[in-house]
Amino acid sequence: MVTSTGLLDQDAEAYAAWFACLADPTRVRLLHAVATAPGEIAVGALAEVIGVTQPTCSHHVRKLADVGFVRLRKEGTATLVSVNAACCTGLPHAADAVMGTVVTRPCCPSDLPVDVAVRAMADDDWSDVRRIYTEGIATGNATFETETPSRRSLDAKWLHDHRWVAEIDGEVVGWASATPTSTRDCYAGVAETSVYVGDGHRGRGVGKALLHKQVTAADASRLWTLQTSIFPENRASIALHHSAGFRTVGVRERIAQHHDTWRDTVLLERRGPAGSPC
Repeated sequence: MVTSTGLLDQDAEAYAAWFACLADPTRVRLLHAVATAPGEIAVGALAEVIGVTQPTCSHHVRKLADVGFVRLRKEGTATLVSVNAACCTGLPHAADAVMGTVVTRPCCPSDLPVDVAVRAMADDDWSDVRRIYTEGIATGNATFETETPSRRSLDAKWLHDHRWVAEIDGEVVGWASATPTSTRDCYAGVAETSVYVGDGHRGRGVGKALLHKQVTAADASRLWTLQTSIFPENRASIALHHSAGFRTVGVRERIAQHHDTWRDTVLLERRGPAGSPC
C-alpha cells in the first residue's frame, strides 16, 4: 500500500525501525566506529573504543545487527563486527524518501512540457551541442571541465544510441548523453549520464524532457544502471534526477579541483528493470 505521501507502508515501517535503532547515541557511536574501522572489529575491541563494558557493547551491536546495519561473524570465542555496505546507500535514500526529496523508485517525470521535442542527436547538431556545453561550463556548477571538449572526443566516448537533443520551435536548446563507465564486459550496462540545457531555456522543463527520454531509452535497452555526479550547489539538477528515480549514493568530498578549488560531488544512481534490487 502507498500512503497519500507516496511512501510505501513497508518502506515506512523499515525506515522507522532504522531510525528507532539509531535513537540511542551509543549505537550511533558504535555504528560509526564499525563503519570507519579498516575491517572487521571484535566486540571486545569495539567496547574499548567506545568506552563501554563488553556486555553493553554486545547488547547494542545485536540491536544494530537486527535491523541490518552491521554483520556479525563468529571466530572461535570472539564475535567480529563489520558494517553492512548496503546501509551506506540505503540510509541516505531513506532520509531522502522521508524528507520528500525523492519518491519511491519512480519511473520518470510525467508532466512533460508540450512545447519541447526530444529526438536522437544528428551530425548537424554538433555545433549547438558544443555551444550549450560551453554555456554549461560558464555556470561554474555543471562540470569540472574548463574548456569545451572537441566533437571528436565526445563522439568517441558517448554511446551512439543514447544521445538526444531537445528542440523548441526547431531550435536545439538542450542535450543529453550516456558514456560507458568501464570497458569491462561485466559493466556493459552501466553508464554515466549528462544533461545540459542552454542559456535562456532553463526552468522550462527541457531537462525534464531530456531525462525522461534518457531514462526510458535506458530501460528499453541493455543499460541497467545510470549514474551521475552533480555539484551539491546544483540543487535543481539533483531534485530533477531524484524525480526520475535516481537516489543519492553519497557525497564524494574533495573529489577533484575546479579552478584551483577542491569541490565535492553528489553521486546518484538509477537502477533499471534489469538491475533493480527489488
